[in-house]
Amino acid sequence: MEQSHVSALQLKHAGIERKIHEELSRPMPDLAMVQSLKKQKLKLKEAITHV
Repeated sequence: MEQSHVSALQLKHAGIERKIHEELSRPMPDLAMVQSLKKQKLKLKEAITHV
């Protein structure tokens, strides 16, 4: 059960990483959105390490 929870968090983390990369590769990236995504990614990373 706990492993599936960690796997789900890791998938979300990877998805956010992909969104950040996609946004930054655009000609005019939305930096506020990137900052928000980075905060979400950090929270997920903390959740993964504390499980």
